Amino acid sequence: MSQEFYRDDTLEGKIYALLAYLSILCIVPLVFKKNSPFVLAHGKQGLVLFICETAVWILSIVIPFLLAPMMCILIGLSLWGVFAAVKGRFVRLPITAAWADKICL
Repeated sequence: MSQEFYRDDTLEGKIYALLAYLSILCIVPLVFKKNSPFVLAHGKQGLVLFICETAVWILSIVIPFLLAPMMCILIGLSLWGVFAAVKGRFVRLPITAAWADKICL
């Protein structure tokens, strides 16, 4: 399921939307482009992914062999988001989209 945004908003915000899925850089679009619905949607999902990746990374110190597959799934979701951002689309990523919808900025 994808959502379409205004064309000029999408063209202008592709770089910021891409940054949303690159670890701690998810903060950049949330701070500098929070007026853009396209970038904000990607930024919120990127923030949820970053929090999940950080939690899994911390837990993997204790039980590394159990959480490695989970980290692979999170990285795959990030790549899916990057490809959608480059194409100028927004894709609601499984699980993360529901949590991202609850974030109020």
